[in-house]
Amino acid sequence: MKARMFTGTTGRVFLLICAMYFIEYVDRVNLSIAAPLLKSEMHLSNTQLGIALSAFGYCYALFQIINGYLGDRIGPRRMLAFSGIMWGLGTLATGIVGGLATLVFSRMLVGFGEAGSIPNATRAMANWVPRAKRGFAQGFTHSAARAAATLTPPLVVLMIPLLGWRGAFIVLGCISLIWVVVWSMYFRDDPRAHPSITAAEIDDLPPYAGPQHRTAVPWRALIRRIMPVTLVFFCHAWTLWLYLSWLPSFFVGVYGINLKSSALFTAGVFLAGIVGDTAGGLLTDAIYRRTGNLNRARRNVIVMGFSGSLLFLSCVLFVHDRTLIALCLAAALFCLESTEGPIWAVPMDIAPAYAGVASGFISTAAGLAAVVSPVAFGLITDLTGSFRLPFLMSIALLLVGVALSFWIRPDRPLQVSANSSFSTESLGAHS
Repeated sequence: MKARMFTGTTGRVFLLICAMYFIEYVDRVNLSIAAPLLKSEMHLSNTQLGIALSAFGYCYALFQIINGYLGDRIGPRRMLAFSGIMWGLGTLATGIVGGLATLVFSRMLVGFGEAGSIPNATRAMANWVPRAKRGFAQGFTHSAARAAATLTPPLVVLMIPLLGWRGAFIVLGCISLIWVVVWSMYFRDDPRAHPSITAAEIDDLPPYAGPQHRTAVPWRALIRRIMPVTLVFFCHAWTLWLYLSWLPSFFVGVYGINLKSSALFTAGVFLAGIVGDTAGGLLTDAIYRRTGNLNRARRNVIVMGFSGSLLFLSCVLFVHDRTLIALCLAAALFCLESTEGPIWAVPMDIAPAYAGVASGFISTAAGLAAVVSPVAFGLITDLTGSFRLPFLMSIALLLVGVALSFWIRPDRPLQVSANSSFSTESLGAHS
């Protein structure tokens, strides 16, 4: 069943989207790997470093809904090409920064470019991925992102002796711009307009939901329906950004190991996240196929994932062996990442025609977490001298996420009249 996800025209499009997730996440987390070097060279405190690490999130949070809305209007082909140019230029600019102010600006440019990338990729997949495979598709694309988080630490550490940390950012920015060229040449918003697609592939795909030029966005109904999953994802993203921003510094600060060793430990932890993303996507699709209950398929995987994550994350407070704590952090990330597939499938379940805007709300939550979480970690460590206490906040938010997940209802799709900006909910329908 999954074979066609990777073969034919639909498979190549899907892999191109996976490549985007991989590349943009390399550009998203590369700063955290080089952070100890930047901190020393620019004489930054932990709080200042936290501000630089969170700068990505300022524009990332602000422009999610806007870029998602534009993607719904003009299509993900043009919107993702523009996004890739922006984050590629931001990554290039990081290689020539001269201080905290320019570092913050370059990271804001990366955040501006990556804002809306996941919503617009979700919009693209709403047309290019069969409905029964949406959980797997979202889980696997996020596995590509976590593969980037896994490979970026050793990759950047290997590049720094050869190119310097500045040269490493310049090379990575050029790779992003190459992806833009390939995407623009190959992708089409409407699968049926692609010159290489076959009739068999088209038969598997859902009806085409084209750009919404004429129909007004049903904002009130859409916000009401998407807000529960948005809040759940904020709880998820808070903990994820703790991993993305501070994990190398955690290993260096707590265990006094060097940058190369911390990169290896970090890569090992994120390897578990790769497996978790795909496993959660497979599980949510399997539950849906077996039960036909979309609500159970999404909600139950989220509840199990959050519960397992907070259980393993609590080990940070009393486990002191570095190998054992790395295993606990890996298990916590596996559980946390298993929720990516069901969470990101919800916008396609509820409102495929407005998947860009709907996903934009969810990504905005991630952007807000990206702003607040790294700074909170830096402040707490500066005030208390402890790298362990910030994990308490993540544990508390994961508990909140478990409770909020019971308000997610993907089995109630949003239905909009072609001639009206008002919407109604099909209370008994299953997507």
